[in-house]
Amino acid sequence: MTDRPLVKVSNLSVRYGDSDVLQGVDLQVAPNEIVTLVGPNGSGKSTLIGAILGGVRPSEGRVTRRPGLRIGYVPQRLVLDPTLPMTVARFLSLPRRVPRDRVHGALERAGVPGIADRQMSVLSGGQFQRALLARALLSTPDLLILDEATAGLDQPGSAAFYERIEQVRADTGCAVLMVSHDLHVVMSASDRVICLNGHVCCEGTPEVVAAAPDYRRLFGAGTRGTLALYRHDHDHTHFHDDAHTHGPGCAHHHGTERGATE
Repeated sequence: MTDRPLVKVSNLSVRYGDSDVLQGVDLQVAPNEIVTLVGPNGSGKSTLIGAILGGVRPSEGRVTRRPGLRIGYVPQRLVLDPTLPMTVARFLSLPRRVPRDRVHGALERAGVPGIADRQMSVLSGGQFQRALLARALLSTPDLLILDEATAGLDQPGSAAFYERIEQVRADTGCAVLMVSHDLHVVMSASDRVICLNGHVCCEGTPEVVAAAPDYRRLFGAGTRGTLALYRHDHDHTHFHDDAHTHGPGCAHHHGTERGATE
């Protein structure tokens, strides 16, 4: 975690007309780190991702990317004309041709090695998202960004997708920044969680954020128990030393909450 951040967001604010979507957001992602953004609908998560990708212009503040940073992006959804004949291999080769071995390598890394010759229109929801993941991996990204990439998938499908993301991180060393609504599933895969509601309410390890008053006010006290059960069942735990809370009206919460997960 001592390396220069891949992305650093400093005092970022975004306004649409008279509406403040984001206020004073600070965020950074270190190499090889999995960071998850959670928050209620309308909390500014996708706007923040758009600013990091360069598609949303900040009203204040700045986004700093490490020089030469390669970003792979998996959107929440992509609508293709179902009458358009297009194999997965062809989809991965747009807009320029990709060698067949690279197509197969990306699909294998995404966990769907056998779908190269299938039509995009007949893929299941999970297979379609894996194809989008494979496309993102073709650029050999330093940072993989996922904007609610499992929206529409059932819980087992979401869990399998995030397990694959963990494996991609382990295999490639890329960092991951993901937005998700699958709280108990995605938090099990995270090194650090940032709770957003127009500003950063709280951040830290999954255990600390799940116990933070602002997180529990937004998502309900029961989410902590669900997280504890999931992480215990999967025997997969990260512990770090600190957490932070930010912004007006946010309670301060520090330290690591271990008892519920051991």
